[in-house]
Amino acid sequence: MTAKIIAFQGRPGAYSDMACRSARRGWVTLPCENFIETIKAVQSGKAEQAMLPCENNLVGRVPDIHNLLPSSGLFIVGEHFQRIEHCLIGIKNAKISDIKRVHTHPVAMGQVSEIINDLSLERITEFDTAGAAEIIAKMNNREDAAIASELAAELNGLDVLRYNVENENYNTTRFYIVSREKKIPTQRENMMTTVLFKTKNIPSALYKALGGFATNNVNMTRLESCMDKGGFVATKFLVDVEGHVHNYPLNQALNELKFYSDDYVLLGVYPASQYRQSV
Repeated sequence: MTAKIIAFQGRPGAYSDMACRSARRGWVTLPCENFIETIKAVQSGKAEQAMLPCENNLVGRVPDIHNLLPSSGLFIVGEHFQRIEHCLIGIKNAKISDIKRVHTHPVAMGQVSEIINDLSLERITEFDTAGAAEIIAKMNNREDAAIASELAAELNGLDVLRYNVENENYNTTRFYIVSREKKIPTQRENMMTTVLFKTKNIPSALYKALGGFATNNVNMTRLESCMDKGGFVATKFLVDVEGHVHNYPLNQALNELKFYSDDYVLLGVYPASQYRQSV
């Protein structure tokens, strides 16, 4: 039986790769150069699903996803929360005392500033964390280290010199799992719903559109504004709410939202991650 494929943006060993392996055990992971190629892999049938990061609890929204997903024709079928555990990685037999330079993605660089300052290392930014691990493996120089995942070290034949070097121990990224199949699950409990809408051009339209969530006791976990067609007026909004679209309270709230909206797109109805119960 052929294994299913899940696509992600980044090099093998990236945190998105780890998220794929955790959420879809036994599936083959497909690295892609960027988010557009990741989405295309699913659209073309090269992959059954894709893992797309949407937000991080330290740096906020992941750029591009809120613009690319609505026009992709893909549907959110799940969510996954991945703990980001940065490792200081070197070549075989290297020691921390050997290191003079550290390579990693700019965001990760900021998340490990304390150890970089403690060791007085020169910062060299790379296109992603797993890519940084590949680069130092090719360099094969004891003076160069990377900040990346334990998986990236393993895949590139490198040594982890120190685990969990991030400044904060709660760094977590949330992902949408997307598919071509636009099927609303029959499961009704512990569900999430994601919609994109554009408010009418009338006073207090957003206030009125969102009022239904309050009056129907629906919990909203995420609300983002995004530019519409390159303009400077943020009229489109992406919202994640707890509940199933067919359950009465959320159905009533969404009907009210639609009344005050010119455009409405259901992006997904999917099981809530168990991670939500632990925070």
